[in-house]
Amino acid sequence: MSHQKSILITGCSSGIGYDAAHTLARNGWRVFATCRAEDDCARLRGEGLESLRLDHRDVASIEAVLLEILSRTGGTLDAVFCNAGYGVPVLAEDLPGHVLRDMMETNFFGVHEIVRRVIPVMRAQGGGRIVNCSSTLGLSAIRWRAPYVASKFALEGYTDTLRLELAPDDIHAILIEPGPITSNFRLNAKAQFEAHIDWQASASRAGYEAKILPRFDRDIDAKDPFELPASAVTAKLIRALEAKRPKPRYLVTTPTYVSYWARRLLPTRLADWFLAKA
Repeated sequence: MSHQKSILITGCSSGIGYDAAHTLARNGWRVFATCRAEDDCARLRGEGLESLRLDHRDVASIEAVLLEILSRTGGTLDAVFCNAGYGVPVLAEDLPGHVLRDMMETNFFGVHEIVRRVIPVMRAQGGGRIVNCSSTLGLSAIRWRAPYVASKFALEGYTDTLRLELAPDDIHAILIEPGPITSNFRLNAKAQFEAHIDWQASASRAGYEAKILPRFDRDIDAKDPFELPASAVTAKLIRALEAKRPKPRYLVTTPTYVSYWARRLLPTRLADWFLAKA
């Protein structure tokens, strides 16, 4: 009997994680789809997925989920897709420290807590795939996104290092760079912004009124330029998981390709001029 490959995916309540979980399950993978909220896990279980509660900020939940997965698979796990994360638009000077710490816990430190626990499993079984979901903003910075850029730049460097360290064990560390994807990302960012950012007291209040608030007020169905559906990310994820020699990075949308090459080809001052208009 052929081995059914297994994968842990985080952040599956909607968007990229949701599409990836359902698509991979239809393609024959045994998918462990995790969400931060138990209500979302129950919904996914009702849709036929194996779903467990995992919060990137909660080490105990990470440990419990991995123990449960390994008990169900007989001690193996072929792949992990660390997808959970969020952003909030804010200037660096208006960024409360606790917001930055929480975002780093979710977008970066939680990834590390998962990765360090799956490496011994993958080494023992002779290989595996660790796929981390980065961003266009892991390739280049723009204004109003200081905490998210910081977390994704950290994830980029971390995954590049993993790729070098784990190559002898046939464990591939891979980055996916989505860019604008249809999801609840804007809604989640709005909730974080309204809860934590005192933009009215900012020296750049006019900038928030001109740049940030109108974006929140757009129709929820309005799309960003070059926006693609979550299935576009899943298609690249499948290639990352199934290619014999996976690429270090899989770019998804046009802005991601532009950011990737601009950072490598343009002088810093010219790149800054270009990104200032983003």
